[in-house]
Amino acid sequence: MSAILSDRINNMEESATLAMAKKARELKGQGIDIISLSLGEPDFKTPKHIQEAAKSAIDEGKYFSYPPVSGYQDLREAVAQKLRDVNHIAEAKAENIVLSTGAKHSIANIFMCLLNEGDEVVIFSPYWVSYAEIIKLAGGVPVLIEGNLENNFKASAQQLEEAITDKTKAVIYSSPCNPTGSVFSKEELKAIAEVVKKHKDIFVVADEIYELINFTGQHASIAALDGMFERTITVNGFSKGYAMTGWRVGYICAPLTIAKACEKIQGQFTSGGTGIAQRAALAAITGDQTPSKEMEDAYLKRRGIVLDLLRDIPGIKTHVPEGAFYFFPDVTAFFGKSNGSYKIENADDFCLYILNEAHVSLVTGAAFGSPNCVRLSYAASEDELGEALKRIKETVAKLK
Repeated sequence: MSAILSDRINNMEESATLAMAKKARELKGQGIDIISLSLGEPDFKTPKHIQEAAKSAIDEGKYFSYPPVSGYQDLREAVAQKLRDVNHIAEAKAENIVLSTGAKHSIANIFMCLLNEGDEVVIFSPYWVSYAEIIKLAGGVPVLIEGNLENNFKASAQQLEEAITDKTKAVIYSSPCNPTGSVFSKEELKAIAEVVKKHKDIFVVADEIYELINFTGQHASIAALDGMFERTITVNGFSKGYAMTGWRVGYICAPLTIAKACEKIQGQFTSGGTGIAQRAALAAITGDQTPSKEMEDAYLKRRGIVLDLLRDIPGIKTHVPEGAFYFFPDVTAFFGKSNGSYKIENADDFCLYILNEAHVSLVTGAAFGSPNCVRLSYAASEDELGEALKRIKETVAKLK
C-alpha cells in the first residue's frame, strides 16, 4: 500500500518515543503491568489556577471563535514581557511572538519557512527525535555534531565551526536537552554565538522548552547575547514547566521577518491555537510560579533517587543530567550478551528486551542520534521509579 502514498511520508521515520509508548499501551491492554519511562510527559496535573482560568474563559463565552493566527495579543505581550524580564531578551516584543499548537508545531513552522531543498541544518546531537525528520520534510539536510558521555553530551563550538558549509542555513540545539538533560552555560553559548556571527544568514534555533526544569539555577538564552537577537529563533512553550502537554500551546520569539513568515504558513495549515488553551497559558505565564518550582524540586529529588539506582546496576554508565527529566545511560556493556533466548546487539534490542522481560518501557538512543544509549524518563512517581529500576537491575543480571 506504500505505493499509493507520497515519498514524503514513506521516507519519514515514525517517532520512536511515540512508537515505544504505543507498544507499552498494547502490553498494558493485555493485562501486563508496564511501567512507562518512555514518554517525555510530566506526571503532574496542570496547576489548579491554570485549570480555573480555562473554566472562567469558557464561562465568559468570549473565546469560542477563531483566535488570531499568531495568538491573542495579551498573551503575546505577556510572553514578550517574560522574555525581557526573565530571559533578558531586551528586544522581545509582541510582534516577535507567534503562538502555535505546541513547540513541535513551532519548529515545523520555522523549518518550512527557512529551508529550501538541500539547505543544511547543523544539529547538536544527541537531539530530540523530531528535529531531523522535520528538517528532511522541509527539504533540508540534517548535519549532526556529536557530544558524548565524557563531555556531558555537549558538542562544542569548534565542532560547529567545522560543520558549517556554504549550504548551512541554521543550527538547532535544546537546553536543557532532551534526551540528555545537559544544559549549556552562558559561556558555552557565547562560544557558539561567536561562530554563528562569523557566518552571514545562519540562524540559531534555540529550543528552551525545558527551561523551568533546570537544576543549575542559571538558564541562559542565546538570544540575549550581544548581536544574537536578529540571528536567533527561541522556541518554548507550556507543556513541560507547567504540566500542560495536552493543552498544546507553544511559541517562538523571532526576528520580525521570520515571525511574519511563521504566521503566514500557520494561517494556511492550522490557523490559531485553541482559544481556551491560550487563556490557560496566560494564567500560567502571569500567575503564581510556585507550582512550577515545586515540580522542579520534585524532579531534582527523583534525579537523585534514579542516579543512585542506576549506579547500582553493573554495566550502566551515566552522567548527571542538569535539567529536564531524563537520564541517557550508555548500555554498550550489554551488547553481544544473551539471556539464553534473547541476544542484545544494540540499544534497540536492549529496549525491547527490557520491555518484554522487565515490563519497563525505555527509548533507544538511536532515535536521538546516539546508538549506544537509551533514554529513561523519570517523570514518574518515586514508587514507580524504584520498582522500574529494580526490575531493570534484575533483568540485565540475566544477560551473560
